[in-house]
Amino acid sequence: MESVFANIAQAPEDPILGVTVAYNKDTSPVKLNLGVGAYRTEEGKPVVLNVVRKAEQMLVNDPSRVKEYLPILGLADFNKLTAKLILGADSPAIQEDRVATAQGLSGTGSLRVGTEFLARHYHEHTIYIPQPTWGNHPKVFTLGGLSVKSYRYYDPATRGLDFQGLLKDLSAASSGAIVLLHACAHNPTGVDPTLEQWEQIRQLIRSKGLLPFFDSAYQGFASGSLDADAQPVRMFVADGGECFIAQSYAKNMGLYGERVGALSIVCKTADVAKRVESQLKLVVRPMYSNPPIHGASIVATILKDKALYDEWTVELKGMADRIINMRKQLLDALTSRGTPGDWSHIVKQIGMFTFTGLNAEQVKFMTEKYHIYMTSDGRISMAGLSSQTVPHLADGMHAAVTQVS
Repeated sequence: MESVFANIAQAPEDPILGVTVAYNKDTSPVKLNLGVGAYRTEEGKPVVLNVVRKAEQMLVNDPSRVKEYLPILGLADFNKLTAKLILGADSPAIQEDRVATAQGLSGTGSLRVGTEFLARHYHEHTIYIPQPTWGNHPKVFTLGGLSVKSYRYYDPATRGLDFQGLLKDLSAASSGAIVLLHACAHNPTGVDPTLEQWEQIRQLIRSKGLLPFFDSAYQGFASGSLDADAQPVRMFVADGGECFIAQSYAKNMGLYGERVGALSIVCKTADVAKRVESQLKLVVRPMYSNPPIHGASIVATILKDKALYDEWTVELKGMADRIINMRKQLLDALTSRGTPGDWSHIVKQIGMFTFTGLNAEQVKFMTEKYHIYMTSDGRISMAGLSSQTVPHLADGMHAAVTQVS
């Protein structure tokens, strides 16, 4: 008897995670994986922050800790502290009880919960996302019930921000539409607006009555400063308007596999926030009932203890600084090889990723000839580089640029 699924087609690999699958099959000793967005040490090894190990030890040694279910919206301590981290301790929105927060399954789960909430309760079902954006964004929003349009963001000619295109497209957006904004360290390009540009974006969004939805995957990981990286979000909250914020602790605490994140909805009044919170529960309950306890407990432990928090900020800055240093080393290596073109965008971009400007053919060439793996759009994870591997990458880039048009 044939399987009832006999006619199912083989699905393509995820374009980002598929890079790792191909990398794992490669037997070359010089192979290099720059596809995946996870921090690596100078030795190319995954890292668990010391402060995370300490917090876990404290949790494990606490005999009063049990494995009971969390409430639908998660760990109350975590929710309070995570809103404070992104909005600032003195945020009027927090003081006035205008923030509804749900612990989510990292950034992706938090985006999905926010999307389903909007599809049910918001009058406008169109979301504008930057072109390009993280590959999972369009799928999360579409499957969550929104229709996706894009606004110009990246300018291939300058390898920087297409600011005029962005303003033009958002000006033409339908009134009330939702706009996805990367809070900092735009993925995949590493290109962020300046604070002056953010202010113009804010004015435009508010004057058109658009609803901002921030994806904050890299707070503290971009510049090394938690407050600096939260500035754009705080500008939008300071004007008293409403916004959505999805947060992730995958990168800035290295809690990738713990899936810790949050969705915060900043509302006009405390009364609205209370009702929004009640409806968030109705989105979460039939989806996954309630979130996991361990990762959120780690985050809460670190955020509420001054000594642990201070230790975290030092480790976080160390990771951010290493990435900034890798950018400088790569630029120097390309310059010393006389690689054709202007590569200054490598140090101007920020965060985990650099949009190299290499095309799909050049990427393919580098994978085949140099065993260097990255997504076909030329995005590389700077966190996957080390002083040892920069020369190999620079050799591969130089060859690709000079031999493949």
